[in-house]
Amino acid sequence: MGFPRGRLLWLLLLLAAACSGILFVLHISAEERSPGSRSGARGILSPTAFFQLKTLNSQTRKNQSCQHPLHLAIRQHRHFRNLFDLSTPVLLWGGLLTPELWDSLSRHKGPYSWQGLSHQDIVSTLRLLNSSESARLFAAPRKSPPTCIRCAVVGNGGILNGSRQGQKIDTHDYVFRLNGAVIKGFEQDVGTKTSFYGFTVNTMKNSLISYQHLGFTSVPQGQDLRYIFIPSSIREYLMLRSAILGVPVPKGPDKGDRPDTYFGPEASASKFKLLHPDFIGYLTERFLKSKLINTNFGNVYMPSTGALMLLTALHTCDQVSAYGFITSNYRKYSDHYFEREMKPLIFYVNHDLRLEAALWRKLHKAGILWLYQR
Repeated sequence: MGFPRGRLLWLLLLLAAACSGILFVLHISAEERSPGSRSGARGILSPTAFFQLKTLNSQTRKNQSCQHPLHLAIRQHRHFRNLFDLSTPVLLWGGLLTPELWDSLSRHKGPYSWQGLSHQDIVSTLRLLNSSESARLFAAPRKSPPTCIRCAVVGNGGILNGSRQGQKIDTHDYVFRLNGAVIKGFEQDVGTKTSFYGFTVNTMKNSLISYQHLGFTSVPQGQDLRYIFIPSSIREYLMLRSAILGVPVPKGPDKGDRPDTYFGPEASASKFKLLHPDFIGYLTERFLKSKLINTNFGNVYMPSTGALMLLTALHTCDQVSAYGFITSNYRKYSDHYFEREMKPLIFYVNHDLRLEAALWRKLHKAGILWLYQR
């Protein structure tokens, strides 16, 4: 016995509406799971699209854990919203290597550019960074992505000695450290967690020599730890290539070095990240364009390792806290927190620490980062 035609029509309409609702829910769910909505995709989003996306996410997810995301502070600040360009790729990997990129970077002298460097050495290294994982700083989450990525960048300034900030540092989702990152004996002041270790080969090896007697006998190691190479010369490309292949460095100042003695036996390319030279150039031009560039010291000037790590975090995290960076009362503290005797901070001509200090104060005042002070 069939349904009356009127009742059958209503049932069909109800069934169609139900199916539309299910498809809509699946569509929204897929959008929320999309990796393009996370910080790893910021290098390919325009600033406008990034701001709109973050605002949408905060509204739909009712994010209570990230009450003051830095992207909103940037957007609201007249000066810094014109400086930050979140479409600039942070990391360099094989997928970005083009003839145009080679031509662009090989026109400029170092540091951070490729003029005078071996094309074969550059290409053979970047070809090993051939997966999408090399293009993003943070690993793709196994479950739902966090709604707020909180990062701590730990410098080595003497202000951390006796600070008792270790527990607060370790509560962050990711912790960046750099150069002579002594941890043993200073856990209460600097914490124990390390997610990223940033360096040039020169600063890493000099730190191991200069601070060995103070406890820095090896760079941080760990299964989940990632290493961020700052490409100041050909040394970084050669060391990185050898680290991935698990072979000694074939030539140059580090010839014969075994990278596993620094980074451990794991040789996966996912263990290593490489800052993009264009990203460093952008940071120098927009944020740290020192007057030293126009002096006799212009050829040796570069942002400090700490500055590059802090600005990297500001372009990839939702909230950033800076510990151990230069503050206005720096004379009260030793150069490094791990020194047994008081040593004043020295302003070398290859960095402009006063310019960097002024930038951290402005970013702190603007609510874009939180700077530890005492």
